[in-house]
Amino acid sequence: MDKGCFNFCLEQYNYYFDKSYKEQIESFKGRALTERRKEEFEIEAQKQAIKFSIISGMEKFPNIGVAEIWSAIFQVHMYRKSGISDKDVIDKVISADQSWKKSSGHAFEEMVKAIANLNLEGTNIEVILQRDLNNMIGNKEIHNEPRDISWLKEQIAGNIFDLYAITRKNGKTYCFGCIQAKTSIRDRVTRDREPSIQAMESFFWSCIFVLDGAFLKLPKFQHMVNGGSGEFQKNGWHGMYCFSDDFLGDRIYKTDLDLLNFKEHIIKASEYWQTQRQWMNRDWRADQ
Repeated sequence: MDKGCFNFCLEQYNYYFDKSYKEQIESFKGRALTERRKEEFEIEAQKQAIKFSIISGMEKFPNIGVAEIWSAIFQVHMYRKSGISDKDVIDKVISADQSWKKSSGHAFEEMVKAIANLNLEGTNIEVILQRDLNNMIGNKEIHNEPRDISWLKEQIAGNIFDLYAITRKNGKTYCFGCIQAKTSIRDRVTRDREPSIQAMESFFWSCIFVLDGAFLKLPKFQHMVNGGSGEFQKNGWHGMYCFSDDFLGDRIYKTDLDLLNFKEHIIKASEYWQTQRQWMNRDWRADQ
């Protein structure tokens, strides 16, 4: 990386960050400055610093590739946030973080599958991974009606759900539930809500497991699950099962390694799906 380019980007980033942050503080003078507000100011200042740094860098160094200038600004940003200036170290940290997110997410899915099936021993219900369902459909082991099979194939192709609930009756296996598993309520949850709604509208049971429910303290995330706000008028899942107890209520249920609440709900969902599926719409509840 060109040292002159890096130093210039460092100077520009710091200048525009400080300028934006101070302007926001000034505009807020006389009002209580909470930690959350400071965080919002910092995010906005970062965006302004990045935007103006890339423009200035492209004007200053027309003979240096835009990708290299962008990389320099990225390194500057990481340095300001972490104190690390060595790009190789930064790259390793990012790689480790990405690896953790990918591995930990899959590990959580497999944990849910393992403890679910342990607690469901003796029933005709099983929780399976997406790849398990894909194999079963390919081997014609799933006996849902053709319309269901077509819909399930679309979900698998889009990598939409993490796990599925199946039940066995009279020697045949049926898929009746779609399950998401997220380590954090904030993790993609806004994108996961719409597919869940589509699952419920297709008369499948739809639920989500969450390891860390810290964001459920915020009304927005509560309404995403339960409905009841102008933005989220109706529920996004039949139920959310949370391993933490930051917020519980309505369709947000506490769970644990014994799968408190979830076990009785999945049994009820299986029975209802088999006998009264036409009524298993978005409004359906397992706790009534």
